[in-house]
Amino acid sequence: MKHLVVFTGAGVSAESGISTFRDSDGLWENYSVQQVAHIDSWHTNKALMLDFYNQRRKQLQQVEPNEAHLILAELEQHFKVSIITQNVDNLHERAGSSTVIHLHGELTKACNERKTEVIDIAYGDINLGDKASDGSQLRPFIVWFGEQVPMFDKAIDIVQTADILLVIGTSLQVYPAASLINYTDAPIYLIDPKPEPRKGVTIIQAKASEGMRQFFREQVGKLTS
Repeated sequence: MKHLVVFTGAGVSAESGISTFRDSDGLWENYSVQQVAHIDSWHTNKALMLDFYNQRRKQLQQVEPNEAHLILAELEQHFKVSIITQNVDNLHERAGSSTVIHLHGELTKACNERKTEVIDIAYGDINLGDKASDGSQLRPFIVWFGEQVPMFDKAIDIVQTADILLVIGTSLQVYPAASLINYTDAPIYLIDPKPEPRKGVTIIQAKASEGMRQFFREQVGKLTS
């Protein structure tokens, strides 16, 4: 089987009802990104950030994977599929994808301040005073701005083994993740409703589910023709 590496962002979950990370007004669920997604804000207002991610967890519990997630899972019948995602939701896993690398952490997990202890909390809350085993305040297992992206090197290794790279639901504006496309010589496909032209990239101008239907037809058609 050919190795299909898929790089996904917030746009792939938007059809499930999860707000994209940066909407046109520069806010995320009515908060500035600086307020709820920067390590400095954790140090100055833990209560706000804990509440914000508790609400995101409740929202995640109420939504379902959409057609784009399901098609990606179905592609495992035809390709070796590795998904590298900027998303912190678990919709790829719930759709049935078996290999998912989360660059920016996972909403359904908590960790200690040093990120050396990670626990699964499903859709439960993290409250002020909830302690890890080392006595530090439990925090969301999220990679915030101002923090290193520990899974990035592993993601590079995976991209370098791709026979096909599919990019879906990301504006390719958040670094270092956006630079992943520079680590392959494989054919690159980009599904985006408002794409910017990119040299050497095949564009499918569509939202996530529509674009995935087209990609599936074309790629599986090549295998069966």
